[in-house]
Amino acid sequence: MDENEAHAALRKRGRAEMREILGAAYTEARDATTTPFNAAIRALSEEMAYATLWTRPVLDRKQRSLITLGMLCALNHPHELRIHLVAALNNGCTAEEISEVFTHAVAYCGFPASIDALRMAEQVLKEQGAL
Repeated sequence: MDENEAHAALRKRGRAEMREILGAAYTEARDATTTPFNAAIRALSEEMAYATLWTRPVLDRKQRSLITLGMLCALNHPHELRIHLVAALNNGCTAEEISEVFTHAVAYCGFPASIDALRMAEQVLKEQGAL
């Protein structure tokens, strides 16, 4: 297998993982907005984030989702947080677990970031019928 075939295989695996984690609606919307300008970084996310990181054996998807939510809260990235709140639900996280992640984050990233994340979570969980 040459290098291009290896990358293509990783992207294929990553796309399948991404679709399971983030859902078909997200994946289809992402595909519809892929352009030559953003295609390279999207391919890298499929290879690295989804084919490589999300499939590592030690943590399951639910645990990885909770970690991701905590990180996105700390970084205060609302767009990515919205996407990964849906993923967390897809991966079996409960509203109570999600709330606890943001409550716990108060000690490490402060009230403003945690409150913003909690507000976003409440909105997304209501939209998804989880609250």
